[in-house]
Amino acid sequence: MNFMLLAESATTEPRLELGMFFAMLGAALASLLAGIGSAIGVGMAGRAAAGVVSEEPEKFSKCLILQLLPGTQGIYGLLIAFIVFVKVGLFGEGVALSIEQGLTIMAGCLPLAVVGLLSAVHQGKVAVSGISLVAKRSDESGKAIIMAVMVETYAILALLVSFLAVFMTKVG
Repeated sequence: MNFMLLAESATTEPRLELGMFFAMLGAALASLLAGIGSAIGVGMAGRAAAGVVSEEPEKFSKCLILQLLPGTQGIYGLLIAFIVFVKVGLFGEGVALSIEQGLTIMAGCLPLAVVGLLSAVHQGKVAVSGISLVAKRSDESGKAIIMAVMVETYAILALLVSFLAVFMTKVG
């Protein structure tokens, strides 16, 4: 897509393409940072789970659930990026965004970008501890899952803030 086509004319609004750039940067940050956090968290939990499963293969499903939990923040980042794409008409004609509108959308993406990164890493650490609990007391896996899900609460709150900020930004 040629961002210059989004400008009404190069003489009256020569910098409208910067608005689109900032909106896309926000979408990229949301998906990138939340995805990095999820990769780190899932990786940490996966290493712990592999150790437990190597000794007790029957605990695979309980460990897998704990390993998967830090991956949700990456999904949330992808969701916010998709909402930005729809908002700015990336799948269609596109809309002309002022620099202020682009920056507003980018700012709306930041809560999930930052909280997604940090909460996924910390949720991975809690999941590792939960996997250790499952290794010693398999019947306590529900408690381990609840502890990991508590960290998820903050990612969900950041998702809500980012969703509302992007969705409510006036464009066009």
